[in-house]
Amino acid sequence: MRVPPDYRDRDDTEVAVLDALVGRAEDGMTVLELRSGVDATIDEVEAALASLKEAGLIEVEQTDDRVRIYPDDRVVPNPGEQIEEEPGLFEAIRDRFGL
Repeated sequence: MRVPPDYRDRDDTEVAVLDALVGRAEDGMTVLELRSGVDATIDEVEAALASLKEAGLIEVEQTDDRVRIYPDDRVVPNPGEQIEEEPGLFEAIRDRFGL
């Protein structure tokens, strides 16, 4: 599942973090899980989390032994809602030339 277009105008790392969190919205993720699921350094992930937290797009829940991060409800698309994928370069060229 992907983040709706309204929230995709952010830094690439922030969008990747949101996409990962939306994919596991019910369970949330730890920072370590995010780090392994997002192609970015730990510093980039931490900066993205700080920015997303400041914007109110994520929620952080601390239990006795863990910190779990969840996407805000408004970031998670409705189950029946289809998020259109943006075409990649190859698809755009193929469509342009009718291949």
